[in-house]
Amino acid sequence: MARKSRNIVADFPFHVIVRGNNRQPIFLDDRDRLDYKSILQAACADHGLAIHAYVLMPGEVHLIGTPSRPESFGLAMQAVGRRYVRRFNRRHGRSGTLWEGRYRASIIQEDRYLLPSLRYLELEPLRAGLVDKPEGYPWSSHRHHLGLVADPLVSPHPVYWALGNTPFDREAAYLRLFDAEPSVDEGILAEALKRGHALAEPGFLDRLEADTGRPWVRRPVGRPRRTVGS
Repeated sequence: MARKSRNIVADFPFHVIVRGNNRQPIFLDDRDRLDYKSILQAACADHGLAIHAYVLMPGEVHLIGTPSRPESFGLAMQAVGRRYVRRFNRRHGRSGTLWEGRYRASIIQEDRYLLPSLRYLELEPLRAGLVDKPEGYPWSSHRHHLGLVADPLVSPHPVYWALGNTPFDREAAYLRLFDAEPSVDEGILAEALKRGHALAEPGFLDRLEADTGRPWVRRPVGRPRRTVGS
């Protein structure tokens, strides 16, 4: 049976998750992480994918990015997957697959969910107990957004740029997002990402369906219920 194609459209941000097979580690040391970042940056340049945020966890990668073409994400992730696995296997004397199937992708309604999604992604190391504060984790985009480092992998999204007129204003406003309560229930974000569902409101998805001619709104599975008298 053919695999169901993903709904990927150009010029909209997506949250993508790639996991290790059977929850195995996909990074064993910092050299692995540097290799992955280098390979990812090259693949994004080759295939027209802008990365707005990322975190490299021991057994998974989270990315928020905008494809310039519908195929950009697929081609970039395919290139990264193949090149990184070859390098990882060669370095660590292993063979076989590293990934848990295909990546999961959730479209993001940027005006409502982009900043909450950035916050959720960059708090992953804190939730996992790897650090006491998100800026203490060197393998994410968080320190770039705070102006602590210049990360060439990161292309800040226009919603981030709109946080202030100067770098200091943007960085201070971004930091305040992490000091405040989340503006969106993180349980909703977690469930959508787990299932690869859209991070968007129904009206946004209705407009997207009309524009693309593809289904975006989740509908009940199976026959509709019979009503009394039908």
